[in-house]
Amino acid sequence: MNRMVRAAAALPLLLLLSCAPAEKAPPLPAGPDRMVLLPLGFEQLTGWNEDASAQVLPALLKSCNRITRLPLDRSMGFDGVGGIASDWYSPCSAAAKVPEGDHKAARALFESWFTPWQVSNDGRADGLFTGYFEPEIKGSRQRQGRYTQPVFGKPVDLITVDLGKFRPEPAGEQLVGRLDGNKLVPYPTRAEIERGALDNKAPVLAWTDDAVDLAIMQIQGSGRVRLEDGSVLRLGVAGNNGHKFLGIGKILKDEGKLGSDSTMPAIRAWLKDHAEEGRALLARNPRYIFYGFNTGTDGPLGTEGVALTPERSLAVDPRFVPLGAPVWLDSVDPAGKPLRRLMVAQDTGAAIKGPVRGDVFWGAGEAAFLMAGRMKSPGRLVVFLPRARSPRMAER
Repeated sequence: MNRMVRAAAALPLLLLLSCAPAEKAPPLPAGPDRMVLLPLGFEQLTGWNEDASAQVLPALLKSCNRITRLPLDRSMGFDGVGGIASDWYSPCSAAAKVPEGDHKAARALFESWFTPWQVSNDGRADGLFTGYFEPEIKGSRQRQGRYTQPVFGKPVDLITVDLGKFRPEPAGEQLVGRLDGNKLVPYPTRAEIERGALDNKAPVLAWTDDAVDLAIMQIQGSGRVRLEDGSVLRLGVAGNNGHKFLGIGKILKDEGKLGSDSTMPAIRAWLKDHAEEGRALLARNPRYIFYGFNTGTDGPLGTEGVALTPERSLAVDPRFVPLGAPVWLDSVDPAGKPLRRLMVAQDTGAAIKGPVRGDVFWGAGEAAFLMAGRMKSPGRLVVFLPRARSPRMAER
């Protein structure tokens, strides 16, 4: 959801909002992240033959539709880790021919056209996997009654600079700000925006009645606004103010506000029970998300620009895992049950950093919220890359 931000649309829910999991993944090594890929055989993927593999194909075909429109020589992933676009054309064509619901044929597709690569951070394969969802908040098109909290669109004076266009070292990094005369200066923080710093520079797409629900939607990225007449506005992330994200879970922990239950449902309840204090604490997170309308999609849009598929779309760090690539997740769900399945890397998140890091999109609604809000699981990640490609890296 261009969360990420997740801004899921995208950002991981429990990592960002909670802070005391029952089981914690081993810490990543200190120093700069470095992805190392080791080739695997499909027989080494625990649970490979048990996954309902055909369920991932709708998500994969959405990514294929984007990839096959790219120039043939377009690099896939940062520094070409996924080869070039033309390497994906034949696998994508084969994927479109798999009969609906045929899991055996789906597995055969991946076994024929892809090579699994174990992802590690400088040799360390263990990582952390969290969850996110598509929130729904109440709203109105006009400011009226209890609907006093604005949902802002992208400001007209917001400037985003791709630093990689100026020199190669910071490729992939962006600078966000506004012009003050002829100087680029930082954009206002969340606290400043809530005090009126936008000064009519951003359209109001809707008005909502709950600052906590709005803040949660901003953490997740994309979301829905349910209007009083029952209609729904689907919103996607259009930009952010460029400030670093600070999770409310960490803020509450540092303030000694959390008891033994540090799950997202408990955090949400605390914030609503302490409205004034909660809003002040939420304002300590300087990051702010701006929205645009999403129309004609069957789900929230991820950073890749395609609609996300519940339980089959994963937010990743695109510095390492190419967007659009199939991935095999080996983790556990919030109930401790094995979570081993094919997914597609289709989104990013402000807190999704490092090679072995991911955020599972659980869908929309309260059930998805409860799964996303409790997920903080150790796990491993395998990326599938076309057999016919010019590999950028392998074990070294």
